[in-house]
Amino acid sequence: MTNLLKGATIVGGMALLAATAVDTLAVIGRNIGLPLNGSIELMQAVVLVSGALSLVIAAIEGSHAHVSLVVDRLPPAGQAWAARLATALTLLFFLALLAGSLWLQFDLWHAHEQSEIIGVPWRVLRLVANTCLVLTLLVLLRRLFAGPVREEGA
Repeated sequence: MTNLLKGATIVGGMALLAATAVDTLAVIGRNIGLPLNGSIELMQAVVLVSGALSLVIAAIEGSHAHVSLVVDRLPPAGQAWAARLATALTLLFFLALLAGSLWLQFDLWHAHEQSEIIGVPWRVLRLVANTCLVLTLLVLLRRLFAGPVREEGA
């Protein structure tokens, strides 16, 4: 695992811990009469960072969820073909996500969108999401054209 990948994993993990901390403080605050205003907006922001980074990390590691019940019964050539097909379909899915997200980003870029309570800038979060989607697509493209990645120890 490279230092960049380790760093992304640490940032994503810290974002999840921050989400947990924010939610815990919000629940405690509600129960003692000191609500944490904007806790949901903070949660949305840190979960987006964590989730977007996890997409990139999973693409790099080749660890997106998959079912191999049928594929395992194919001959090696069929398994390689199925792996390429799965990568191509995954790439199309992420391409569709990016297209929709870019559409929203360009349509609302000058709207100066912010969350209502604490003013989280949605423009920045869309940039984070779209950057991670582009990185995921690049990883998938590389995998599609470079062929299957050998498992360590295989």
